[in-house]
Parts: sequence; structure tokens; C-alpha cells
Amino acid sequence: MSEYSALPLGAELQGTLAFLRAAESLKYMTRTSWTSDGGQETVAAHSWRLCLMALVLAPHFPGIDVGKLLRICLVHDLGEAISGDISAALQASMPNKAEQERADLVQLVEPLPDAVGADLVALWDEYDAAATPEAKLAKGLDKLETILQHNQGVMPAGFDFLFNLEYGAAYTRDHPVLVALRHVMDTETQQRAHEQAARGPHQGEGS
Repeated sequence: MSEYSALPLGAELQGTLAFLRAAESLKYMTRTSWTSDGGQETVAAHSWRLCLMALVLAPHFPGIDVGKLLRICLVHDLGEAISGDISAALQASMPNKAEQERADLVQLVEPLPDAVGADLVALWDEYDAAATPEAKLAKGLDKLETILQHNQGVMPAGFDFLFNLEYGAAYTRDHPVLVALRHVMDTETQQRAHEQAARGPHQGEGS
């Protein structure tokens, strides 16, 4: 038995629990991507592998604050807990997408202590503006994780693989490791597009 007596939670911890409960929706909010077993990917799953990618690739980026990089990766899609994910292909027709996502994030962190919530929003702003080396790297890795999943997943008939050849290119061309990874993924993208064309536009991958 613990030597400490259970005490009623104060307002700060109650707010933290409220935030964590609201963030749970990221476990079922889906993205326009599918996993290798045919299930639709969730935002939380994407964020998890992005963080894993950042962690294992960090030794290739000396001078990067790995803790800050991971915090940015964890926060970058938090706002999607409220309005969900918008596919990259649709974002071009939504000029206020970033504003909406930031407003959703501000709403999501409202129950947190002011300093904690402000820190999360500041990390998101840093990511959105690609204002630091860590934010720029997070942007590049985010694009690569997305393409990696598209190439690995069981994607539906008619999925536009070739869109990925230009997707996020501006964030993946300034470091040799990102360039090398991008080359492999672009080759895989072209192969997936070729396989899809050979099957025909109306045939799914399980056909």
C-alpha cells in the first residue's frame, strides 16, 4: 500500500486530464492513408512513427535539439483532435487551413495550465513557420513519413501516387540524408504508380 493518501485532484490536474481525454480523439481520427494490413491510418499512428523516425535519424543531424524536435513532432497535428485531418491534395483549396488548425489547438489546450498550453501553441507556431532548424527538420520528416506510409500501405483504387513526387519537396532537399531518403521513396512511389496503372484505374489492391 502506498504511504501517500489519495487526495482530490486540484484544478490544474483536472484540466490536464480534460486535455488528455480530448486528445484521445487522435487515436481514431483517420488520415487519407492506409496501413499495410488494409486499415485506415490514424493521426496518432502517424505522429507516433514521425517521432520514432525523428529519434532514430537524429544522430545524422548534429546540432539539432532532439528533445525539442520530438516535442514539435508530437504537437504538429494536435489541433486535428477537433476538426480532423485534411489531405494534402485538398489543402490547396483551403487557404485558411492553418488558421483553423491553430484555432482548434488553442481550444484543445484551454484546460491546461496557461504556461503549458502556451508552450504547446508556441511549438505549433514554430513548426508552421518552419522558423528553426528543428521545425524545418520536423516538416521534412513529416512529409517523408507520409510518403513512406502511402508506399507501404494498401491504398485504394485510384489513389494518386504521383502526387507524392512533388509533395513536401521544399522541405526534403537541404540535407543529404533527407535527399537520400527522398530518392528511395520517390523510386518506390513511381513503382507503386506503375503497378496501379498495370492493374487498371478501377481495380483495388486486393482484387
